[in-house]
Amino acid sequence: MSRRRQVYEGKAKVLYEGPEPGTLIQYFKDDATAFNNQKKGVITGKGVLNNRISEYLMIKLGEVGIPTHFIRRVNMREQLIKEVEIIPIEVVVRNVAAGSIAQRFKLEEGTPLPRSIVEYYYKSDELGDPMVTEEHITAFGWATYQEIDEILNLALRINDFLSGLFTGIGLRLIDFKVEFGRLWEDEDMRIVLADEISPDNCRLWDARTNEKLDKDRFRRDLGNVQEAYAEIARRLGILPEAGPRDLKGPETMQ
Repeated sequence: MSRRRQVYEGKAKVLYEGPEPGTLIQYFKDDATAFNNQKKGVITGKGVLNNRISEYLMIKLGEVGIPTHFIRRVNMREQLIKEVEIIPIEVVVRNVAAGSIAQRFKLEEGTPLPRSIVEYYYKSDELGDPMVTEEHITAFGWATYQEIDEILNLALRINDFLSGLFTGIGLRLIDFKVEFGRLWEDEDMRIVLADEISPDNCRLWDARTNEKLDKDRFRRDLGNVQEAYAEIARRLGILPEAGPRDLKGPETMQ
């Protein structure tokens, strides 16, 4: 395997230089973190499953007109993506009370919200990803009002499409977190969906039993995390033929 230069390493993924200018290779790790990196672990095969799940969902979103950074899957753990300028805002769309919103407003977990609620968080591990408003975002120059409008529109369209897709396979989309980036092509810029969409950043419950099939199984020590991710892949019809397996990661050029 040829040596490639590492561009960035996050909690769940590594980015390497791509084969062509304006591209990157996104490598999915098995590492798992929760509570702003306070809890750490390894879930064997998670990277393989998240790669396949995110590929599938990015393709489906692209088919309904959602622009994304995804180009194609390279292998079991890697994707070729377009290089974008990440907007440092995590966008959370909530349909049902769970996690922090249930705690903040003393709502019983599983309570449907009056309507889908969109929240913004500043991407900063050091600060604990604080919740921010549009005023913070524009005042600090993270995004313009026009970009926020585009992000909000895309987030709600993603929510509508994914809610229907998951309902069709017996799952409830409780909430999810997405990131967006600026894609520059010649002199034009557009906002595109970036990062990933997987059980790492979606809360997915079985529609009949409300069993959690996402990273909450890791956060809350519920066990069978890999099995839950595999169940999502199975329902989507994309479980790898050989099942999840550990693959040696690409070497890093110093």
